[in-house]
Amino acid sequence: MLPDVTTAASGRDRAFTYLRDEILSDPARQGTFLNETELAASIGVSRTPVREALLLLVADGLIEMIPQRGARVPVVGRQLVHDLMQLRAMLECQSALSTLQAGMTPVAAMRAVLAEQEELTRGGDERDFIDLDRAFHQTLIDAVGNQLLSDSYARLRSRQILVGVEALFRSPARQRQVVVEHRAILSALAAGDDAAATAAIQEHLRVTERVLLGD
Repeated sequence: MLPDVTTAASGRDRAFTYLRDEILSDPARQGTFLNETELAASIGVSRTPVREALLLLVADGLIEMIPQRGARVPVVGRQLVHDLMQLRAMLECQSALSTLQAGMTPVAAMRAVLAEQEELTRGGDERDFIDLDRAFHQTLIDAVGNQLLSDSYARLRSRQILVGVEALFRSPARQRQVVVEHRAILSALAAGDDAAATAAIQEHLRVTERVLLGD
């Protein structure tokens, strides 16, 4: 009998999602090695889909495979933080300019996401807040209408969650600061002010980088 390809893919996808959302987003797991047997038991699958999911994450640079030791969650270093913020600035500023020029800035959609973030500042899960942070910026990216751009930005999700949650753990007041910074971005976009919009995006990312690096 041929193997059930659908079932195999489903198990791998479940393992991938668990590793991305539960393991990679937990700052306490940075630098630790992963036990495939324990992961399989937690997810409810065999070791094979766990191994496949780990290899996918290795290919994306989100997991390190150490010879004779196994899979390890990488530590967020200064260079990764700087590179991520620099890449985000390039993509988000260009998206702001493109949507403003085309008259397609998604102000209403971004405002709705921001309202949810404001609710979470009154008490909520840090990871939920970071998911909304990602959605706020992804909404701007998607408004450009370039699928390659949207897909490229979406693939940064795991690193953004990892870096974002770390920032919130280091600075309890960061959630409220993020909301203020998002308001500035939104206000500039709503006003059609491209210079103010790009400046607000860059400042938002600069502050996040400073919090992460402790500068």
